[in-house]
Amino acid sequence: MQTLPATALAAARSFAEEALAPASRRAYRADWNHYMDWCEAHALAPLPAPPEQVSAYLASMATTHGRATIERRLVTIGQAHKLAGHPWVRAHPAIRATLRGLFRRHGIPTRKAAALGVAETRRLVAICDGFAGLRDRALFLVAFAGALRRSELAAVRAGDVAFGPDGLRLFLPASKGDQEREGTIVAIPSGEHAATCPVQALRRWMTAAPTEGFVFRAIRADGTVCEAGLHPDSIGRIVKKRAVEAGLSAGPRERLSAHGFRAGFITEAYRAGARDAAIMEHSRHRDLKTMHGYVRRAKLLANHPGRDLGL
Repeated sequence: MQTLPATALAAARSFAEEALAPASRRAYRADWNHYMDWCEAHALAPLPAPPEQVSAYLASMATTHGRATIERRLVTIGQAHKLAGHPWVRAHPAIRATLRGLFRRHGIPTRKAAALGVAETRRLVAICDGFAGLRDRALFLVAFAGALRRSELAAVRAGDVAFGPDGLRLFLPASKGDQEREGTIVAIPSGEHAATCPVQALRRWMTAAPTEGFVFRAIRADGTVCEAGLHPDSIGRIVKKRAVEAGLSAGPRERLSAHGFRAGFITEAYRAGARDAAIMEHSRHRDLKTMHGYVRRAKLLANHPGRDLGL
């Protein structure tokens, strides 16, 4: 029986890793390191791990980590078993029962991104002054109107933007829902008001800081625009900083983040009567259930049974 060359196996592993978005790879790597540290502290071998060992690891995070993190770390352990050729049964009774009891007794609800709708986006834009304000105004308005993720904003290059008489078209070479990198085009129409028009805001920024590379870049204290594009994490920090300046606050179990623009667009589009298919096409959602998670929050007050009761 012939064995595969080491170079071919290494190339296959490399391509398999590239199947995940960079942010996902960082999260899974951090998850695996956390599990390895726990195993080392308890003198246990990480692979293969019996169900009881995995259950004990999950239980160790009961009061310190949220549901999403615990579930993702379980996925990470499962993937490591599969890649190493070890048997893996996520539905094993020991694991399933531990998770059920853990979330029932100590479950920490996931903090979702607070929706940054039209009102919040206007408040953010209103406090963006000066040269950096030109960039941030374009960043926020394009993020909202395009329902873009941080990684998608960070990857925008000048050659990906095409202005037209009624708006602009933005080519996204890759995104979370386009792991094969086929690319997709997002259309952003011109706004009704000059102060909040995403097309005008982006045109002003690209005129003030012309480039053939990344559109959204860091700005030094002396006003110099860097060549390197903003990191997705930097975009998140900019949003949080401006949110504090604008006096914005998040709701219960919510957090202010750049993802709020995406959540805000979906929420506002639903309230305006847009159909599910149209919203999903623009937001590039493949899963209706995921998109409906935003819609459910939009319904909390809009369709509340307690409205018009005379209070």
